[in-house]
Amino acid sequence: MKSLVPALFLVTSALAEVKTETVTIPMRDGVKLTADLYRDEALTKAPVLLTRTPYDRTKQKGTGEKWAKAGYIFIAQDCRGKFGSEGTFAPYNNEGQDGYDTLEWITRQPWCSGKVGMLGGSYVGAVQWQAAAEHPPGLAAIAPQATWSSFYRNIHLGGSVRLSLIASWMSGNSPKPDGAKPNNLDQALLRLPLSEVDQAIGWEMPWLDGFLTHPQPNGFWTRLDLTSHLPDLQLPALHVVGYHDFFSRESVDNFVIMQKQARDPITRQQQRLILGPWDHGSVGKTKVADVEFGPEAAIDPFALQLDWFDRHLKQDPKALAKPFPPVRYFSMGDNTWHDAQTWPPEGFTPTSFYLQSAGKANTRHGNGRLTRTAPTDDQPADSFRADPANPTPSTPQKSAIWGPVDQGATEDRDDVLVYTSEAMTEPLTFAGTAQAKLHVSTDTPDADWAVKLIDVHPDGFAQNIARGILRGRYRTSLLKPELMQPGQVYEITVDLGPVAATIAKGHQLRVDISGADFPLYDRNPNTAAGIHDSQTAIATEQVHHTPKTLSHIVLPIR
Repeated sequence: MKSLVPALFLVTSALAEVKTETVTIPMRDGVKLTADLYRDEALTKAPVLLTRTPYDRTKQKGTGEKWAKAGYIFIAQDCRGKFGSEGTFAPYNNEGQDGYDTLEWITRQPWCSGKVGMLGGSYVGAVQWQAAAEHPPGLAAIAPQATWSSFYRNIHLGGSVRLSLIASWMSGNSPKPDGAKPNNLDQALLRLPLSEVDQAIGWEMPWLDGFLTHPQPNGFWTRLDLTSHLPDLQLPALHVVGYHDFFSRESVDNFVIMQKQARDPITRQQQRLILGPWDHGSVGKTKVADVEFGPEAAIDPFALQLDWFDRHLKQDPKALAKPFPPVRYFSMGDNTWHDAQTWPPEGFTPTSFYLQSAGKANTRHGNGRLTRTAPTDDQPADSFRADPANPTPSTPQKSAIWGPVDQGATEDRDDVLVYTSEAMTEPLTFAGTAQAKLHVSTDTPDADWAVKLIDVHPDGFAQNIARGILRGRYRTSLLKPELMQPGQVYEITVDLGPVAATIAKGHQLRVDISGADFPLYDRNPNTAAGIHDSQTAIATEQVHHTPKTLSHIVLPIR
């Protein structure tokens, strides 16, 4: 490879001792990517922090100046095909090799100390893992916030697809024909087959088509599945995410893999997880959607990262002397932070909470019961009709907002089953991964089961604290789907994700079950052809409660 040297240096601004330079960095195929450098001219050599973004590098100006004043050289780079960078933007397709080439160029510069860190969240977090998997020179620590190592597991859950998230993101990051304006997104997301959603939005988006029409973790996703590479990395990583973030499972799994499976024992000791009450846009804040978690919920992401990079890039004695609990997690409800050695934390026991029938065809708001004791007789099954033409709506419905809001209006629908405990006589505390183990049946070849775990306040506010979904045909395997036989009872497990909470005295624990959570997840057409056809069917879904078909929630309680 030819020597990678800067093609252009332009002094664009100066603020106090911080100097900004714009450079173009050639990639191995000759495409040049533009980056801004922020540094204190008094520093002849320093560790470097790199952020690679598709969202306009110039928006990092304030951040870059803060890092420069902290004794780092900060580099913000536009991803390929974005803003100042050449080439064509193909989501995630080139980030591994472009990250490697950029890091290689950085380590050759005279002002680089030889140690480079990467930071940022979401897309800007994923490119860190993509670069790390290439084992680039100089990369010594990363701080990925709310992101993935397997893009399939980020977009698909239980065989369903996070429809509004990926469709809205792609429509904002795909080339538009001249004069094209997006149509109403809510209406576009109702289009079947899913391969036509892009046309319903207003123009062709091949990448969106691919993401929507490959619900199984097959070869289509191989290049964007880095999970198997993680144990080979020798890299300290600061993992930060919120329970209500759509990346929560992925971020927590990344930490667990690195801490428990890394082949290098030192690397295992260099992982840290910060797990808070936030959604994707509220990391560090105290109010998330409709819930105020109090001043304890506030964190300073910059301060966390500064300690992290001071420890691993500078080996600063003050940073090294600070306590280093591998896990720091926030408990919702009592709104307190806790330290742990791993996730899930030790000292919690999986405990079943059983769904008891309301004793009539349809369980409505407050009628189904949730108890610590299992049914001892054959209770009637609870049923609801799941109509793809009128799917149970997500609450909230915004694509990137998955935070806690009142679920009351949704619970009053005929297509939602509601199971509620008695008011707590003492606080109920749990931390770990929540699951719903249900016995279900349907009269259609396929159906979805969407489950929410809810904290009901004394004033009736129904606060969602965890959620999950499973598509029936994927009940035993994501790779080998099997249609359902009408009327047959199946045992399914719905993953509700990582959660830590305390249901306070006087509050109630609740479980909602429906056949859709739209548009956060796509609708199940309930047919054999599924998402690949335009036909739909109304499913009559049942949840069963007998001593042999116990439907229950499993919570790790203390």
